[in-house]
Amino acid sequence: MRILQPGVEVPDPLAPYLEVDRSRPRHECWVTGHMVAGIDGTAAIDGRVGSLSTRPDQKLFRSMRQIADIVLVGAETVRREGYGPVKLSDSAQAQRRQLGKPSLPPVAVVSRSLNLDWTARIFTGAPDDAPTHVITCSAADPERLAEAQRHAPVIVAGDERVEPEKALRALAEAGHQVVLCEGGPTLLGELVAVNRLDELLLSISPLMGGDPLPVAVTPPGTGISRFDLQGVMAEDNTLFLRYESAGPERQRDE
Repeated sequence: MRILQPGVEVPDPLAPYLEVDRSRPRHECWVTGHMVAGIDGTAAIDGRVGSLSTRPDQKLFRSMRQIADIVLVGAETVRREGYGPVKLSDSAQAQRRQLGKPSLPPVAVVSRSLNLDWTARIFTGAPDDAPTHVITCSAADPERLAEAQRHAPVIVAGDERVEPEKALRALAEAGHQVVLCEGGPTLLGELVAVNRLDELLLSISPLMGGDPLPVAVTPPGTGISRFDLQGVMAEDNTLFLRYESAGPERQRDE
């Protein structure tokens, strides 16, 4: 047991995350989950994550998208949070270009039903070189699928439902080597269930009393996944934790 004490001030909170080597994923691509929770574990207030997020968390959440080749998010989260295309500072865009990446990462919306508002800014406001993608399954309504294909690049990943492994494989084949998942809890839980979550960035907000909704909702029968704590930072009573998936030896033996 160790007592964690305040350490040196970090001038740029994003810097420690930019230094992480994500070039060697365990599977198709590196998958990072970025979530926020209250100190009682709740992941939303009145159905929205934004109400739970503190000022330092909001700033880091927006800037964290610099690490991504594509941002993965569930359709319900898009609807509830009023998602739009990714925005980054000019300096962040320049740093991405220096690494040979597009200035902005696109968003990929996961939806089985394809009940999406095609006039929403997440579709209409996306730049031509980073269009919002849609990931669905073969069971989607044919008319809605045809409509989706008129508005966005569409990936069909699975038969009756979107299968995370197939979705990630398709994203990797398209050159997206770092996938940043911003939830919701059901989508994150599905990634955990198929052992595809390489990294979790978890912000702990100093609040209690939100919705009875955890950070991740795993399907019934999912086993236990273990993670190693790799970093801890704090600002204005908000705690920032970084975990990576434990090695195969620990997954088996503990």
